[in-house]
Amino acid sequence: MEEPEVVFAPEKMIKHYSSNQKILLVGEGNFSFAACLAKIFGSAKNMVATSLDSKESVIVKYSTAAASNLKELEDMECVLLHEVDVHTMRQHPLLVDQLFDRIVFNFPHAGFVFREHDQFQIKLHQDLVRGFFASAYEMLNESGQVHVTHKTAYPFNKWEIVKLAEEAGLYLVEEAAFSIWDYPGYINMRGSGHSCDQTFPVGQCSTFKFVKARRLEFSFTR
Repeated sequence: MEEPEVVFAPEKMIKHYSSNQKILLVGEGNFSFAACLAKIFGSAKNMVATSLDSKESVIVKYSTAAASNLKELEDMECVLLHEVDVHTMRQHPLLVDQLFDRIVFNFPHAGFVFREHDQFQIKLHQDLVRGFFASAYEMLNESGQVHVTHKTAYPFNKWEIVKLAEEAGLYLVEEAAFSIWDYPGYINMRGSGHSCDQTFPVGQCSTFKFVKARRLEFSFTR
């Protein structure tokens, strides 16, 4: 009896991401970034997308698109997890034994407590990112990458995310210029305060790529 032929779906790419990669997306707001990747890939089987908010809060906060994005992701077999804190996500029952090729956190933000340039606000942001890196390190394949898309102008450059990553044992291998136009359908949201369902200008920003082992090569693209 002949063995059934195994048919592999062709790899599909969008910027830094491939349909063959196992991808963890954290801190999703209206889940439009996850939906963007899923549409390009034609499937979300290799994706896990998480939010800090409950599902109910996500739908209320992002009333213009979240419900439809979540439904589309469910239909494309994405694993959707809510109430996931990036500081403790590696302890989540559905994540505890998983390793990923890409772990992505777009525009991390600790919420609007003080003004962005205030040192106390910067410290809140740093604590958020520091905890994320510590968790991501434990959940990353040896050859995988952690990606943080982040504004690079003042005061956001004061976060020193490259230094925070190194504290967790992660090292920068590339800083790639970020353009939202590269991700059709992605709408970045404020996520906090009375304007949580409104977008914000990304301005000058980059996707910082980190790996576990320090490497000699470094590329910078703008």
